[in-house]
Amino acid sequence: MARQSISFTKPNDEWLKSQVGKKEYSSKSELVNDLIRQARKQQVEINWIRAKFEKAEISGFTSESKNEILAQSKSLLNE
Repeated sequence: MARQSISFTKPNDEWLKSQVGKKEYSSKSELVNDLIRQARKQQVEINWIRAKFEKAEISGFTSESKNEILAQSKSLLNE
């Protein structure tokens, strides 16, 4: 496994320490690796949704732009 030296802001370091202190993780390294795995998984899901969205837009499924659909979606969430 590659070793890295990274610096954290004080609030982030305190949060990492608190998670390790709660025994959620055995070390800050384990927690950071888990956060990176989660971010990578999330990016795969975002890419999948984006591809589906673009395919639907290209196929003529809708004449609205991505931004228009996003704005409509957000407004529905705020109702």
